[in-house]
Amino acid sequence: MLLKKDPASFRDPSGHVYAAAGRIFRTVTEHHREDYEFVRDSGAIEELARKGWLIEATERPSDFPAGIPSAAVYLLEHPRIPFISYPYEWCFGMLRDAALLHLDLQLYLLDHDISLSDAGAYNLQFVGSEPVFIDYLSFRRYRSGELWQGHRQFCEQFLNPLLLDAYLGVAFNSWIRGSLTGITTVAMNRLLPMRRKWSWRVLAHVTLPARLQQGALKDDRLRLLGNRSAEKLPQAGYRGMLTQLRDWIADLRPKATQGSTWGHYQAINTYSETEEATKRRFIRDFVGTTRPQQLLDLGCNTGEYAELALAAGARSVIGYDADPGALAAAYARAKSKQLNFLPLYLDAANPSPDQGWDQSERKGFKARVSADAVLALAFVHHLVIGSNLPLGEVVSWLVGLAPRGVIEFVPKSDPTVQKMLEFREDIFFDYDEAGFVAALEGCARIAERKVITATGRCLFLFERG
Repeated sequence: MLLKKDPASFRDPSGHVYAAAGRIFRTVTEHHREDYEFVRDSGAIEELARKGWLIEATERPSDFPAGIPSAAVYLLEHPRIPFISYPYEWCFGMLRDAALLHLDLQLYLLDHDISLSDAGAYNLQFVGSEPVFIDYLSFRRYRSGELWQGHRQFCEQFLNPLLLDAYLGVAFNSWIRGSLTGITTVAMNRLLPMRRKWSWRVLAHVTLPARLQQGALKDDRLRLLGNRSAEKLPQAGYRGMLTQLRDWIADLRPKATQGSTWGHYQAINTYSETEEATKRRFIRDFVGTTRPQQLLDLGCNTGEYAELALAAGARSVIGYDADPGALAAAYARAKSKQLNFLPLYLDAANPSPDQGWDQSERKGFKARVSADAVLALAFVHHLVIGSNLPLGEVVSWLVGLAPRGVIEFVPKSDPTVQKMLEFREDIFFDYDEAGFVAALEGCARIAERKVITATGRCLFLFERG
């Protein structure tokens, strides 16, 4: 078995992540041996794994397979995360829940004289709707009096993006996709209105650190968060900082969802009760027949059809939408009903690219998608008419995502499309059912067609050759 190092695993000298034949491994180097053994022998990580806060790990024999460097002293095997997502694809509630888990984890670890060496949002993943911590190499022995070394990183990747939405009503996704290290505290401080800066919480975690980073303050007595080795912070103070920050983040609520167009989709859609039942029956039959292990739901809205698909036999659903309110409702549905449903942010006209170091540190949307089936319900017209994308290219892109699926075509006679065209010139001369069928037949076989509304909306079940 030849192991290949994950391209995102290169920054930490304590070890690296490797993959082989669908299995995931992590090395521990001599550099991290002492801390790893202390944490392992404390029993804390076993309890965290049982609680579901930490991914499980099993130590493998010392006869390492090919591809493992000689510097490795331990080899761990982890269960494979079903789908890798990134913080810039999470909705507000997901990032907040990941931040709270990070803080809860630190508070728990302090009871065992363990701390975290960093505080990056990329150290967490979601399994369904539940966040889980994945970086074993972040654990190390707590050093009496130490400052929180990861405070700045936590603020840039968790707190500041949440404040951008909660205080300014701006969704964070595009910003942190463009800056993988997060939103700097200096930038956040410049964005916040003066009335927000009077809060002692903002002062402690945004304004003062920003001024320190800019070199505006010279008094060493004010460098509590400056990560200077000469400073000491009693463990009680460390714990108090984490607890107060946790309480603040738990109370934050998003503002960007207030301008949501599709957050109440089920209440405002144009289907009659009979038409909705017809559509649901078609989707239920499709999923029940194909029983996909992983289903993509593009334009998942509030997650109603994802829930239907899971009930009909899908093993898991990855949903995508660009509307903050819709994603918030979808995530709330997944959490409250404990669904194996992961709703993520996606601007389908500008999907996440390969990026980071060497353009391989963070994989793009298409490089990560490996689905058995796809749903694209009331989706195509948003790309063609809303984003001026060619109909044939949109259809080809959808068919390329999975070997089978259901695509809904919404004609110009439908009220939704009529509203989209109300204040613009209709330049979409090939946007009709005949053009859609020709595009679909050019890259797949149409297995079934079903008219579902009086306005001519149709569902097409396709199968790739």
